This record gives sequence, structure tokens and C-alpha cells, in this order.
Amino acid sequence: MRRRLIIGERIMYVDAVTPLNCVFAVKIRGSFSLENLRAALAKVQQKHPLLRARIQEDAKGIPHFTSSNHLSEIPVRVVVRQSDEDWKQESEREWSALFDDKDLPLARVVWIKGTSVSDLILVCPHCVCDGTTFVALMTEVLQLLDQPDLEIGSYLPFDSIAGLLSESYSSSPSKIFKARVFSVLASVFFLFKSSRKQHPAGKGYMLHWKLDKESTAALIAGCKATGVTLHSALCVAFLEAFYAVKGNRAHGKVICPVDVRRFVKEIKEDHMFAFAPIAELSVEKDTKIGFLAKAQQLKEDLDTKISAMKVHELLFMSEYFHSSVPKMVSYLRSTDGTHDFTFSNMGRLGIPESYHSFELEAIYSPSVGFPWRNPNTLVLSTFKGEMDFSFYSNTVFLDPQDAAAIKDRALLTLKEQTTLEGALL
Repeated sequence: MRRRLIIGERIMYVDAVTPLNCVFAVKIRGSFSLENLRAALAKVQQKHPLLRARIQEDAKGIPHFTSSNHLSEIPVRVVVRQSDEDWKQESEREWSALFDDKDLPLARVVWIKGTSVSDLILVCPHCVCDGTTFVALMTEVLQLLDQPDLEIGSYLPFDSIAGLLSESYSSSPSKIFKARVFSVLASVFFLFKSSRKQHPAGKGYMLHWKLDKESTAALIAGCKATGVTLHSALCVAFLEAFYAVKGNRAHGKVICPVDVRRFVKEIKEDHMFAFAPIAELSVEKDTKIGFLAKAQQLKEDLDTKISAMKVHELLFMSEYFHSSVPKMVSYLRSTDGTHDFTFSNMGRLGIPESYHSFELEAIYSPSVGFPWRNPNTLVLSTFKGEMDFSFYSNTVFLDPQDAAAIKDRALLTLKEQTTLEGALL
């Protein structure tokens, strides 16, 4: 395989000296050996073409995925477990660690090893994985730890964007002309929007919290009873919390990534992929409009935008935007953007809980160490009936105390608006 990164991958690559990593941690009760972990990772590496490839820039500085038969196995760093908080410290460390060793694959694992309880942390650059990828990889690792002889198969990589386009989709001179016109407009837009202003670097941080089974069930039931979706209720609650804490500096907008697999059937649930089309949603700051009305309006807006997505055309047209990528990246790194946060709702995770020699005790929602000026990202996943939240930001862009206040305000709003009983922890 040797192919140019598609536009979504290219933006998440940033450049050779800037880390943009995704981190996914789980808690395991029971025992397994380093030998079995390495064997499991070896099978996972053999299945996924992107784990047998490196990113190489050509003479023009354009990055390509390039397969290699000489890569080492997925490395495992073993850390002695001291407390239940160790995974947070190791996650913070992994956000900023480059994948710059040309002999190592685009994944690594941290094993926080305890006597009866361990944590496994899977780390990948964002340009090769999304949330669905993480779930697939972790599922495979755990299955193979439990059943070393299990066969998980393999698949062929796509060599160009044409391999992802539906057979019913065809390019035409008018589509090519449209793509070229939009690419020129994008170059002009980002030329004027990008800023050379240097902002203080700050430090990435994460807030993490869970809702227990009772609170999770109550929140879901409250949403159903009031006729809104959980997703829309959470979006509105956090948007209103941003407004309550930040006042007129809040935008009233949220960005929601959509799993590309619902549109592009060539990308399977267990395939590694990184590109996600997005829906930008907003709510009115006017307090005359009630919470439930805002949530219903946001749901309808999201449904409309997803239905209108032409993902195959987006993939095709995006290939004409590569010359604008440096300006896009500069824009993301230097401007506040027009949204308050990005919200990724992974839903109920289908990773099995019980195995022969261990139990999967907890899953922690992934975090992403974005280098953007506005890195605010909220990730939600549900496992064993408990909602798990991670919120990533930067000390310069959003003070951690403000982030905590936003979290508390959003949870209080959810409790009030969905008539929950009991405390939200």
C-alpha cells in the first residue's frame, strides 16, 4: 500500500512534528501474561493494513501511508499500578508523545500492571482511527487475550479515494469543475481567516466522570418521558452551561461527528478509518425558548443534516482541497472557531464484559489531545449501564475551573429538565 492521506486524515496528521493522538483505556480485573498480550497485538497488527504502515512525506511534503515489511511489533510499555488514577496520568503523557520512530507501527499500548487489577491503554494517531476503530481494536485485543487461537481475519486496504466511492457514484466534468471552484474559494477563505498570531501553548487536561446505573437509567427514562433524545438533551444542556459560565463569549454551537460507515459500506465496523463528516448544530440563546423545545429543534436539525449528507460527493470533492490543508491547519491552530465544543456520542459499547480469565470492569471514554486553539471535546460512551464522560481542553483556552463549572451546570440542568431523582455524580 502506498496512498496519499485523504483530506480528513491529512488534517488530523497535522505535520511530522505535531502529535494528535487518541487514547482509549479500560480496566481489567484478573490476570494475563505479557506474552499473550504481545501475541494478541501481533494478530491485530496482521489484520489491519494501517498497523503495518508508516506515514512518509514525498519530495513535495505530501504525506502517504506506506506499507512496510520491516516494522516492529506494536510496543507495550509496562507501568506498575499505584492507584485507579494512573490511567489519567498515562493518558496525559500519551497525548503529546509522537509516533516518530520509523521502525514502529502507528499504535502502542500501555499496560498499567497491578496484582489483581490492570489498565490497558491503546494509543493511535487520530489520522488512522476514530471511535469505532478504537472499539474494534480493543474488542479484538481482549478476545485474543482470552482466546489466543482465535482467528480474526484480515482485509485489503483501499489504494485511493475511488475505492470508497459507491458504484452508483460517478464523477463528471461539472462535478470536477464544482470541486475546483470550491477548492479555490476555500484557499481564499482560509488565507484571510488564518492568523499568524502566536498563542500561549497552555497544557491539555481532561475532566472525567461517570453516572452510575441508577442515574444513567433515570436520565434515559427522563429523556424518553419528555420526548427528546439523549443526544439532543446533552447537547442543549452543555450549550446552555457554556452560556451560563462564559456569557456572550459562548457561541451556542456544537459540532457532532457522524460515523462515516453509515454512508460508505466499503468501510466495515471492524476496519480502521479516521474521516468523519460533521454536523454543526446551534441553539438560540433566547431564554423564552424552553429547554425541551430547544432539544427537539436540535434533534430535528441533526436528522435533517444527516439525511442531506452526500458523503461520496464530499469524499470526491475533498481530494481537490489538499493544497488548502496547511491553511486549514493554521486556522484551527490559531483561531477560537465558532463553536463551543465537539460532542462525540459513542453510544452503548458492544465490547464483552466477561472472559475466561478476567473481567472487563470499566471502560473510559476516549480522549483526544487536539493541538487546535479550540480543543474542547466531549466524548460519551455507555458500558455496563453506566455513562462515562471525558472532556478534553487546554488551560489557555478554557480554564479548568470554568470547565468544571460547565460540567456541573450541565448535569444540574439535565436533572431539572428531565425530572431526575437522586444525585448525578
